[in-house]
Parts: sequence; C-alpha cells; structure tokens
Amino acid sequence: MVLIVGAVVLAITLLTRSLGVLLLLAGCFLFFVAVYAIVRGSAVLFRVRSRGAGWAALGIAFALMFVGTGANAALGGPGSDAAPSSSEASPFVATQTPTPTPSPKPTTFADIDESTPIPFDRTTVADAQIDVGQTVITTPGVAGTKVTTYRVTYIDGVEASRDVVSETVTLAPVAEVTSIGTRQPAPVAPAPVPLAQPAAECHSSYAGVCVPIASDVDCAGGSGNGPAYVRGPLRVVGPDVYDLDRDGDGIACD
Repeated sequence: MVLIVGAVVLAITLLTRSLGVLLLLAGCFLFFVAVYAIVRGSAVLFRVRSRGAGWAALGIAFALMFVGTGANAALGGPGSDAAPSSSEASPFVATQTPTPTPSPKPTTFADIDESTPIPFDRTTVADAQIDVGQTVITTPGVAGTKVTTYRVTYIDGVEASRDVVSETVTLAPVAEVTSIGTRQPAPVAPAPVPLAQPAAECHSSYAGVCVPIASDVDCAGGSGNGPAYVRGPLRVVGPDVYDLDRDGDGIACD
C-alpha cells in the first residue's frame, strides 16, 4: 500500500507541482481505499488485508487531507485566496486586438458667390401739374442686386455646411414714384359768336344772328310771347333793347 500511495503522490506532484494539492489528493485517494477496506474487510489490491488496517488507512487519509489543506492555503496553491507568484502565473497572456482607427475623411473649403434681387419700393406724390383723376408713373422702379459670399465646407466631396462671409449690394434699387394729379381743369369757354355786319332788316345792337326789328323780340323756346323770335346764341354789341341777355354776360339766348 505504501508503494501505491507513493506512486500516486509522485504522479500528482509531477502533474500539479503543488505540495498542498498533492497531500490533499493523496488523502482523498487513501480515504476511499480505507472505506472500501472497512466495508469489505480488506482491500487486497491496495495491500490492505484487514479492517484494522483500513481504519489505520482512514486515519492517515484524514491526516493527509488536513495537512494538504493547510499547505495549499499557506503556499497559495489552487483554490486558495493567495495570489499566485509570477513564476506560477499562467504563461498565456490574453492580448486584445486594437480596433483600427478610421482614417479621417478629406475636408475642403470653397467660397461661392450668389446674386439675389432686391425688390424696389413704391411711393406716391401729389402733383399740381396733372389734372385731378389722372395718375402718371414719373419714376419707373428698378430692382437692385445683392451678392452674398458663402464659405462652403465639403467633407469627402459632399457639402456639409455653409456660412455667410459677406453681403454686398452691387446695384441699389430705385423706388417707383407715381404722381397723382391735383390740378382742377379750367372751364371751357363758349365758342365765340362771329361778329357779322347786321343787314338793313336786322337790329344793329345784336351780332352773329339776325335779330329782326319788331315791337318785341324774344328768345325762341323761352317764355316770351313775341311777336318775333330769335334763336341764339348771339352777341349783344349795343343796347339790349329786347332784354335778351338776362344774365348780362354779353351773350344772349344762350
């Protein structure tokens, strides 16, 4: 039995290289052999020939397990809380593959000019040179022009943003002016009555129309009762003997 236990101890030592683990495993093995010998009366295969020898092997097994547990804890063997020394550390070190950093996309800049129209204003003024009711555009409106300069940023050839750099008015707008007439038109004078030399049978105080010489002459279409009538208009060039110019403006029967 001693040879078997020694062989097991040697094998465990070569495999684990830890004295505590060696003693612990040897104690466990001897424990099962001792239990087998006690139950069966002997364990001939392992050189234990009686139950008494089994009980002795059981005591040795407990001693080995106790000593192995203490040695494993003291020497920092497997399962203990002590950190392994550098010589007992695993020779394999996990290496982390670095994540490749993406290469930055090319960034370019460009200045761009854009022209936009400026609308013109409209205004009105009163004009005494134009008759009432008439409107005239005296100053035509002209739209202006504004040039805006942008700084454009391109990332990988695609426009990403644009910022205003400057604004310049290249053509100022001209306001449209509409004149509204305020002048009152002058009254139209009546057409002058041609002055004609009265005939011998026409009254000399009137011209333009022959006024007969009678006891009384009235304007045709009026309220007079004649006996003679005359159709105007006609001019009064002398005494208005027939009272034909009622408003005294020199024109009779108007």
